[in-house]
Amino acid sequence: MVLTGLLGAKEEIPLSFKVGGIVATVAADAGDVVRAGHLLAGLSLTEIEAAVAAAREGREKARRDLARVERLARDSVATQAQLEDARTASTVAESQLRVAEFNRQYAEVRAPNDGVVLRRQLEVGQQVAPGVPVFVLRTERSGLVLRAGASDREAVRLSEGMRATVRMDAHPGVTFDGRITRIGVAASPMTGTYEVEIAVAPGTRRLATGLVAQAQIVTRAARGVLTIPTESLQEVEGRAASIFVLQDGTTVRRIPLEVLWIDGGVAAVAGAIDSTTAVITAGATRLTDGARVRVIDERAP
Repeated sequence: MVLTGLLGAKEEIPLSFKVGGIVATVAADAGDVVRAGHLLAGLSLTEIEAAVAAAREGREKARRDLARVERLARDSVATQAQLEDARTASTVAESQLRVAEFNRQYAEVRAPNDGVVLRRQLEVGQQVAPGVPVFVLRTERSGLVLRAGASDREAVRLSEGMRATVRMDAHPGVTFDGRITRIGVAASPMTGTYEVEIAVAPGTRRLATGLVAQAQIVTRAARGVLTIPTESLQEVEGRAASIFVLQDGTTVRRIPLEVLWIDGGVAAVAGAIDSTTAVITAGATRLTDGARVRVIDERAP
């Protein structure tokens, strides 16, 4: 089986500013290799510093007000309610200062890990909103993966841990070791395929994001595997399914099983059945567990 897809990092992190503002500096571009903590971009601090200064002045005023009310309360001039209000106002002012200082700290974007800048989406002088991605950073921490789409017939034949041989047109004649690390549990509504992630070992080569690659996977052989007609499968969900079998010649029983793979009109399965089990195909959709049936022998005389 051969799957085709695009190579990329397992971890690609969108980076954004905590607060909005005007971009003052841009210190990285697409393709740059950066270290953890490297400054990528920063906002103009004029408005942000003003907010910090205002919050600091508000805290000092709240502290003075609280001290004055405490003196008046000791002289029985201020009421208990006024004292509690002053204490609350002081606490709120302290919190507002912490928020302003926190926002100043995150008025710049720094690389959270070593990696490569994949995309830069800002310029000096541009106004940016909080939370909008301005960089995408590819990190090597979780390795590289090939993301490919598999049809339902292919997906049921795959399992995590299977080995793959990966080839790329960009590196002719070179093969890379791969291993399936994830198989999608639901089909993409756009393509109808199941996403398969294959971890790729780059060896000594530096592989770029977006390379087209083909993964050749040797699936389990059909030898020694029990197969049944696909029309007998009921309630198929992923690898789980069930079938109706005939017991004692008259009683229908529903049996759960695992679908290993499907090839045309044949399904390889594993479960509590063997080659002597009488599997019901025709009319199976109209049966229920425990139903009584009569077998009609339609063989010609």
